[in-house]
Amino acid sequence: MSLSEMVAEITMFDRIGGKATVDRLVEAFYGYMDSLPEAKTIRDMHDGDLGPIGDVLKRYLTEWTGGPKLYSPEKGHPRLRQRHMGFPIDNAARDAWMTCMHKALVETISDQAAREELEGNMKKLADWMRNRE
Repeated sequence: MSLSEMVAEITMFDRIGGKATVDRLVEAFYGYMDSLPEAKTIRDMHDGDLGPIGDVLKRYLTEWTGGPKLYSPEKGHPRLRQRHMGFPIDNAARDAWMTCMHKALVETISDQAAREELEGNMKKLADWMRNRE
């Protein structure tokens, strides 16, 4: 196997540090959502206890970044946009979500190149989730 083939097999999940990093990322993300005034609108879209949805996000991000399939065996295809259609996601909500995620990424992922790549992919996902003007 060539070096380029070995590098191509390294997943984002592995690059960022695996399960421990995904767990810290999600915990930091929801910590920011819970504490930042600019995140109030998106925080209000969630139940009081963020624990259960945090567990779902951990499973989703693990799988989305190339780690073990922890989300789809239980939930099926993510259908993220469909699952979020009942929530008013406009530019402000997208931006609030990304503010929390950006801070969490900076806090938890030391590999700058991996962090920037992951954040770029998350920005595309967050933009695609908008369902309101």
